[in-house]
Amino acid sequence: MKKKIISVVFTLIFPLLLFPGCSHNSSKIVYQDGTYTGKSSEDDQGAYAEVTLIIDDNKITDCNYITWQKDGSVKDENYGKVNGEISNQDYYDKAQLAVNAMEQYAEKLIEVQKLKEVDVIAGATISYDQFTEAVNNALEEAKQ
Repeated sequence: MKKKIISVVFTLIFPLLLFPGCSHNSSKIVYQDGTYTGKSSEDDQGAYAEVTLIIDDNKITDCNYITWQKDGSVKDENYGKVNGEISNQDYYDKAQLAVNAMEQYAEKLIEVQKLKEVDVIAGATISYDQFTEAVNNALEEAKQ
């Protein structure tokens, strides 16, 4: 009886010892080299994000993140101004926080190589959500 149990255990475990890495490596996502653009959905004000990734040797080597306003203009140093003037400093500061977050999100993605390791910046949650959606869309295009 003891020999039979040992035989059964050996029969079940031995094949797992022969191929320890097979199942783990097969789930790794591989991306094609190239330039890929992903777009987010629009927020409640009609703004959306676009991310352009350059992938080389399965690594993100460049990331460009731009958010567009409903009127087609880029959210830049003028975002949050009214008629070219800062009429509400708090609103402008919040708007510029989102603009600055765009560059930080892109840089962090290149550094860590994993979207889930890019932390949200307080006050720039919508920008973060659009960034993650756009990156996911670009990476989906890059999958082999």
